[in-house]
Amino acid sequence: MAKGKKKVAPGDVASNRYASYRYELLDRVECGVVLVGTEVKALRSGTAQLKDGYASIRDGELWLNNVHIPPYGPAARENHEPERPRKLLVHRRELDRLAARVQERGFTLVPTRIYFSGPHAKVEIAVGRGKDRFDKRESIKERETQRDMQRALRDVNR
Repeated sequence: MAKGKKKVAPGDVASNRYASYRYELLDRVECGVVLVGTEVKALRSGTAQLKDGYASIRDGELWLNNVHIPPYGPAARENHEPERPRKLLVHRRELDRLAARVQERGFTLVPTRIYFSGPHAKVEIAVGRGKDRFDKRESIKERETQRDMQRALRDVNR
């Protein structure tokens, strides 16, 4: 793997792989994003960061916060603010359902990936519940046992 290049799924611009470690992800919703022109160009270069991002509901609208989309180099003066809040586009019914889930104690909205669907940029938002330290150890143990099983199967099939 090249230095500085992160693994993302095919077709993804950015993914938040750390989210599944920090949160137990329950529901996933696809949202459109309101972007300015230089943000779209910068997204196509694939350098966005979702690690500290979260979504919030304010005044009946869904907003994406703390997602870093770096400035587009050739734009010079007409560039965008890298970490500005961005409006997310969802149907009213989905927004009401998400708002009801977030009202419950311990739930938050976490962006898991950004990708292009045709010419439109999309963000996948997941409803997540924060994991305790015990849960994190449990998921690490589960991942290691899966890896050991795959390794044993691979060795048997040789």
